[in-house]
Order: sequence, then C-alpha cells, then structure tokens
Amino acid sequence: MSTRHLVSSIAAATLIFTGCYAGDFDNEPNYNNGLPAGEDPAAEDDSDEGGDDGASAEDIVVKGLEDAFTEASKEFDVPVELLKALAYTESHWEMVVGEEEFEGMPAAYGVMGLRGDQVRLGAEIAQVSEIDAKFDLRSNIRAGAAVLANIADEADFDRSDLAAWASTVVTYSGITEPEGQATYVHNEVYNVLRNGIIVEGAEGVSAVLDGLDINPDFAEPLPAPQMAQGPDYPAAIWRASPNNSARPSGNIGKPSHVIIHTCEGSYSGCWSWLAQSKSGVSAHYVVNDTGSEITQLVKESRKAWHIAAKYKSSLNGGKDSWRNGYSNNNFTVGIEHAGKSAQKSWHSGLIDASAKLVCNITQDQGIPRDKYHIVGHGQLQPYNRVDPGANWPWASYMSKIDAYCGGKPPQDPPPNDPPPQDDPPPPNDDLPQSTIVVDSNNNNNNSAIAKIAVSGNWNSSSNVSGYYKSGYWWSSTEAISDGATFSFYLAGDATRTVDAWWPAASDRSTAAPFVIFDANGSKLGTVKVNQKNNGSKWVTLGTFNFKKGWNNVVLSRWVSDDDVVIADAIRVR
Repeated sequence: MSTRHLVSSIAAATLIFTGCYAGDFDNEPNYNNGLPAGEDPAAEDDSDEGGDDGASAEDIVVKGLEDAFTEASKEFDVPVELLKALAYTESHWEMVVGEEEFEGMPAAYGVMGLRGDQVRLGAEIAQVSEIDAKFDLRSNIRAGAAVLANIADEADFDRSDLAAWASTVVTYSGITEPEGQATYVHNEVYNVLRNGIIVEGAEGVSAVLDGLDINPDFAEPLPAPQMAQGPDYPAAIWRASPNNSARPSGNIGKPSHVIIHTCEGSYSGCWSWLAQSKSGVSAHYVVNDTGSEITQLVKESRKAWHIAAKYKSSLNGGKDSWRNGYSNNNFTVGIEHAGKSAQKSWHSGLIDASAKLVCNITQDQGIPRDKYHIVGHGQLQPYNRVDPGANWPWASYMSKIDAYCGGKPPQDPPPNDPPPQDDPPPPNDDLPQSTIVVDSNNNNNNSAIAKIAVSGNWNSSSNVSGYYKSGYWWSSTEAISDGATFSFYLAGDATRTVDAWWPAASDRSTAAPFVIFDANGSKLGTVKVNQKNNGSKWVTLGTFNFKKGWNNVVLSRWVSDDDVVIADAIRVR
C-alpha cells in the first residue's frame, strides 16, 4: 500500500536568484551565471518612457495548483499524475526560480523546472510569453505540459500508460548519463508517483497526488548495496568525478572549511552532471532531497571545483586573514544539496543526513565546528551567490552537527582573532522602508533589503562620469534572456514609485527596457527609457503595487538596436 507525504507552507512564488558557480575556479570569477531577464519587453508592454503608472499591468487569476495541473493535463493530453510527480521532483511544487548553477545547465523556472530551450518551446506551444512561462504558475505548468506532449509526439506511445512515459521524463530532464537517468526515473519521479503527495498552503490543501502501484518502463539503476562505498564516508555511494586536482602543499592545502551549496535542481541531475568531465565542475558530496542517499564524487584529500572565489577574511568575521587571495577550493570540502536556495523549507531528513556528514568531515579533518568554518557558499561569494538561501536552518543544523559529534562545544577562536559576532538578522518588519536604493555595487547595498545580480555577460565600468556612487554595469543589446536584476525587500504590500539612475552617453540604447515584477513573480509592467539622455539624475519609471517580500526590477538586454544598456542604480520610494 502506498503512502502519502504531507508538506506544508508551499510558496506561491519566490524570486531569489541563487546557486553555485561554474568557471575559472582558481582565478577571479567571471560572473558567468544565468539569471532571469525581461524577454522581448516590446511584445509585452507599450508603456512610455519615463514612467506612466504601471500598477497591475496584467492581472491573471490563478485558482491554484490542483486546477492548473488538471487543466494542463486535459489541454495537452499528459497524465495529471505524471505532471504532478515530475513537478514535485523538480520544485516540491513551489514557484521557485533558480540560477545557472553549472555552465551548460541553465536556470530552472517554476514548479515545472523549465530550463533553457524548454522555456522558448513551451511558451511557443502554449502560446504564452516566455516571461509568463517562467513566472506565472498556470503558464509555467501549461508550458511544461506542452514540452512533455511535444516529446511524447515524437515517441508515439500509448499516453494512457503511465509506465510508458519514463523515456519522455528522461528527455525532459536533460540528464544524459545512463545511471543518472535511471535514478531520476525510478528513485525520484516514479518514487513520487508510488508514494503520493499532499501539499497544504495557508488556505488549505493546494494539491494532492494519490500513490499508485506502478513501475516505469526503463532500465533500473544498480541497487545501493552493489555500489562502491564512499572512500571517506562509507554511508555515501562512490560516483567518481574526473573534475578534481591536487591540493597545494602546506597549510593552505589542508581542509579547514566546509562549504554548503544547493544544486538548484534534482539530486540525479546534480550528481550525474558533476560526474561528467564535460561539466568541468564538481563537489565532494551531494545529498538528496530527503537525506536518504548521499553521493561522494571527489576524495576529501583532493581539490573539488565547487567555488569560484578567492578567500577574503572580511567576508568571514576577519578569520584566517593569511588565506586572503587563495582559491577557496584549496582548503574547503564542498557539499551540494538537492533543491533550490529560494525554497521555503528543507526536508528534515536532508538536514539530518547533511549534519552527520559534516560531523564526520570535521572529525576526520580536524575542522572547527563553528560558523566561520562551516559556511554557506553565499558567505564567501556574496557578489552573486546566496546559497544555501535564507531558509536554511543554520541554528538547528549546527546543533545537530555538534550533537552527532558527541555534544562537544565549538572550539574557541584563537586568542589573537576578534571574537565572534552575531549573524546578520534576516529581513524583518522593523527595517526602515521609506526609501530603498539598490546600487550596482552590492558593497553599497544593505543586503537585508537590497541587492543586484548580473551574469558574466555584463561588464563593470566607471569610464563615463555621472554614475551613482561607484561605477555601473553595461552590456550590449541583443535578443537574449540575460538581464540585470535589482531586488528589494518590502515588509508588507505597498504602492511604491521606482526611479532609475544611469550615466548617459551616445552609445546607450534609446529604449532600455526595465521590467518590473512583484514578489509573487507577476509582471507589473515594462518601461523603456532613453539612456542617451537624462543621465546622472533620478528618472521616474512609474508607480506600482508591490507585494511583501523580494520584488524585482530587471533591466533587459532584449532590444533591437545595436547599443548598450546601463545598470547603475534604482530607487524605491
């Protein structure tokens, strides 16, 4: 008899752009991450330059998950049970937005985890905009169902047979490694189908999937007992990655820190990508979303390629300043966790399994168990990463690690180091909210309420005078989803006016599109401005009805001219 899992507090939409990095891991990062952008705003909104009232530009009523799944299933002839199971595997039924964690693996959008060309194809078939396919619940599910139906059309099988959909599920996942395909099908998507799920939100049950007795028509993965144990952690499965190198000699190569990452996707998709040489990236461990399985990819004595930042003691309480300028990969052990940094909660099994693993690592390597040596990726690479995200339960996680290690208290800091300081508080309702400025340099932003994120296709500059504070980002215009995202946190629903600042010059776009989203992911409007003029002052974009949480203003590159767009600063008042 199947069982059903109860999950509470589903997120309607969360827009935090997070994840890990792939690129030049021993030199300065090149910011090559893929972030959501305003796609072809000209087709979306005819707002005039300078800021007409853009509030509630599009009001699309979403009745909820259950209706959205049912309607998409009927429209595209995809079993509703399959839609629900695949969506739960990809997002736990949350409208989260990820980021391009690893080069070659695009960001995942919405409950269906749409990536790369899937967004374009799904939007085209479902006849919705790419923006809506990414950020609107109903459009995202319809686009995902459309992609599945398109794959099924090519395969030509009995669509009423759930077991026969397995190969279509694999194609949808994008996983190319055979064992990864098998575990994704059997241990993730069809495991959800067998067990069933109930998700409850603030207003009651959001969606239900009854468990089914079904076995997919797909090659089975090797059972865990037949697989090699992890060389450093016997509870893990050994799936060796070629993407590693020798640690440097001396103290700088001795493991001294553990870095906590998020996969920005499924467990099988994560470890199978890291295990391939073509990915060029790796981590020491990957923990699945329930903690029931851990993969070890790289020996702890070797350097995995999991963080693209050099150590700065100023980001870590002033500790270990002698490491400044060295690649963090030299002395860290990296752990990826299935899921996305933007998700609202983490399975207790994942937290528990990860805590056991970290205890083992710290005992074997003599690593202090404190917040300066067990750190999030975003702490050491804050300019474009925040993983494991705001909802990672650090207090209970550290307590679990300590408990598994025998209840010994964290080691005292060396006497010459400054005493530990309290963690910065999360956004709260007491923060001053009268005016928020989001600058192009995150060092100038209050990280609790303001931040900017750009990809590696944006260039930092201060060549043209008249910028706000300390420089700006620029990028050439082209038909591509690659915007600069200004994010700001509001303690409650509010009507606010948004202004933008840029240094004007003759090579600027005359129709630079600012696309405005609320904290639920709804697009409020698009405003095009002429950045050849009106420079070095605040220019009003419009007044909009924002929601409590992280709202976003995206400067898109999707413009038909052959100029550049400038992301300098926005002001919310």
